[in-house]
Amino acid sequence: MKTQFRKWLLLSVFFFIIGVSVSIFYQTSATNQLTFGTDYPQGFEKVFETYKHIQDRYIEDIPHEKLIDGAIQGMLEATGDPYTSYMTPQAANEFENSIHSSFEGIGAEVTMDAGRVRVVSPIKGSPAERAGILPGDYIYSVDGNSVEGLTLTETVLKIRGPKGSAVKIEVGREGQKDPIMIQIVRDTIPLETVYAEVLDNNIGKIEITQFSTKTDKRFAEEFTALQQKGIKGLIIDVRNNPGGTLDSVVKISNLLVPNEGVILQVEDHLGKREVIKSTLKDSKLPVVVLIDRGSASAAEILAAALQESAGHKVVGVNSYGKGSVQTTERFGDGSEIKFTIAKWLTPKGTWIHQVGVKPDYEVQLPEVFSTPRIPYDATLKFDDNNDHVRSLQIMLLHLGYDPGRSDGYFSRETEKALIKFQENIKLPMTGVAAEQDITAITDAVVNTMAESDTQLHKAIEVLQQQIDK
Repeated sequence: MKTQFRKWLLLSVFFFIIGVSVSIFYQTSATNQLTFGTDYPQGFEKVFETYKHIQDRYIEDIPHEKLIDGAIQGMLEATGDPYTSYMTPQAANEFENSIHSSFEGIGAEVTMDAGRVRVVSPIKGSPAERAGILPGDYIYSVDGNSVEGLTLTETVLKIRGPKGSAVKIEVGREGQKDPIMIQIVRDTIPLETVYAEVLDNNIGKIEITQFSTKTDKRFAEEFTALQQKGIKGLIIDVRNNPGGTLDSVVKISNLLVPNEGVILQVEDHLGKREVIKSTLKDSKLPVVVLIDRGSASAAEILAAALQESAGHKVVGVNSYGKGSVQTTERFGDGSEIKFTIAKWLTPKGTWIHQVGVKPDYEVQLPEVFSTPRIPYDATLKFDDNNDHVRSLQIMLLHLGYDPGRSDGYFSRETEKALIKFQENIKLPMTGVAAEQDITAITDAVVNTMAESDTQLHKAIEVLQQQIDK
């Protein structure tokens, strides 16, 4: 009887954790079968019976906690939704930290895409961004171990680690025939998400890197400070912003969307829509929004609200296309499930899921912005032929040194271009790219990023036209 009572208790806990609120009746018969109350959906007896068979007859002892976790993961994966997942207590704690404080890792937002882990966006200033991780990269392996078949949470836990430790990430990238191996040194990823400055001609610029629980407060502070400085227009930069909390983006929109306009519509699983409107009555400040394919979720909500309700212009390239809303539910052991509860629509009722927000002015960045970084410990010389050489050629050309080609073959023309660069910055003119050369070339490229930012230049041009009207 004690054994039977223990099994009943485990089964009850199992379904309590899954969240099924039904009456459970357990009886022992001559054939030791399970009998269920009529409140169960048809087929649920298979779950109990499977659990019982594994506990009673499986060749190895499997901890019942592992079976419970597996059952939950299986149900959530059955939805086919990449944004619905189960988080262990450790993963749940890290997820909470990522939206409330700071965490240690490489600093990249990832999702599942057709069973593969895909980068939504690296966080501004993070090790991932500095190492050259780009939106749209697919992660193939971590430290030489394939992530195929792993859940999103399992992959993230492999990528994260203590500050100062190194991790090797193998990624696949559109336009690159071979995978790229990138070594990244983990660091503390702070959640400062708002960066403001005043550009020429009294144009304000606020970059939002993520919508965390404190972003709306920081935005309000910086926005007020810019207005006190007398800005004539505002650029809001949500490029490489993977999204965040809905509450935060709504509060920011309340400062920008005038005439109490619609910010977004939220449609639940029954098709019922809630229309969320701005509380702002009036605003004459011209605004331009910058987006790219790393702009997702809450970043797209803000861009669409300013575009459709406020009539402001959007500059850049098509955004990511995440039109769903998630919530989390925490269990007593600290684990959580994150699942989709609604879709969000633009003010005009458009669902941008897998479509994205289309900019009013489509502007591409120079190729060097998406060029993989060269490992500092690489050595590149005449007659080499690989992707690192191709990156070197693109960087040299960007800096004004024509390598003659950009196909990855280290030709004599490439050698001459490198020697000219070495001469101009007073490095030994070896014609070989070693650590100090690669460091100098990378730093030179980074220093030109602002003046080469074609999307920002277009945003300034569009905003200035509005100011001059």
